[in-house]
Amino acid sequence: MKLNDAIIKRIDEICKSKGINVCDASLKGGMSPSALYDLIKGRTKCSKVITIKRFCEGAGITLSEFFQRDYFNDIED
Repeated sequence: MKLNDAIIKRIDEICKSKGINVCDASLKGGMSPSALYDLIKGRTKCSKVITIKRFCEGAGITLSEFFQRDYFNDIED
């Protein structure tokens, strides 16, 4: 799995488990939802850690909780 695919998968998991959507989490994290939508739509090929961190803040989780999935250990180049 590619890194962006893993990040998108994790965002989807978190949104489903928290009953939120990307837009809500983005706005609560203090950023425009367009940054995450660009990643999800494939317009951004390299996600920034600050974008993921702000999503986490909006979703009410830590950055370390975000990356607590085994599939992040098997990332392809």
